[in-house]
Amino acid sequence: MGKIRVLIVDDHTILRQGVKALLDNQEGIQVVGEAPDGREALKITDEVKPDVILMDIAMPGLNGLEATRRIKNKHPQIKILVLTMYTNEEYISQILKAGADGYLVKETAYDDLVSAIKAVQSGEAFMSPSISKKVIKTYIQQSQRSEERAEDLLSSREREVLQLIAEGNSSKKIAELLFISPKTVENHRTHIMDKLNIHNRTGLIKYAIRKGIVDIDR
Repeated sequence: MGKIRVLIVDDHTILRQGVKALLDNQEGIQVVGEAPDGREALKITDEVKPDVILMDIAMPGLNGLEATRRIKNKHPQIKILVLTMYTNEEYISQILKAGADGYLVKETAYDDLVSAIKAVQSGEAFMSPSISKKVIKTYIQQSQRSEERAEDLLSSREREVLQLIAEGNSSKKIAELLFISPKTVENHRTHIMDKLNIHNRTGLIKYAIRKGIVDIDR
C-alpha cells in the first residue's frame, strides 16, 4: 500500500513547516505540497492530486470554506481534513456542508493528527472530541426544530388522525370514529407523511410516541 499523499493549506508559514516536519517523519505519509491560501490550494490540487488536504479556514484571497467546496466539486475523491483554531458552531456546520471529511482544532496532539489523516483516507469521519460534541448538539437542536416546524403544519384533524393511526386503528375504524370515508382517512395519512417527511406507518407510530401523542404505558 502506497503512502498517503498530503497537501498542507495554511496562511502561516511556520505552521505549514512545522506540520510538514512532523509528517515527514511519519511512516506511510508523504507531504506533496504546501499552499498559503485557498486559491493556491486549488492550483496545487489540480497538479499533484493529493489523497488528503489539511485545510485551514480563515485565509486571505480565498478562504478554506470556499476552497473546500470547489475542490470537492471537482475532486470528490480527495479527502479534506480541516485543521483550524475555530470552534464556532457556524464554521463547523458550513465546512461540513461544504464536504469536509474531518475537523480538528490546532491544539490537537500530533498522534491524533496522524490518526485523523489515516481515518479520513480510509473513508471514516474524524473530529476533535470538543467538535464532535458541538456537532451532535447542533444536529439534535436542528432535528428538534425541524420536527416542531413540521408538527405545526398539521391541522387539528390531521393530528387527530395521527393519534388514531399510532393507536393501531385501521383506516376503516378511523373513518367510523370520525364519520368520514376511508378514502379521506388515506388522504389525511398521505398529507401527514408528506408534512412530517415520514414514509411508513411504523415511522408515524415512533414519531407519535416520541412526541407524546400516544402513551405507550396505557
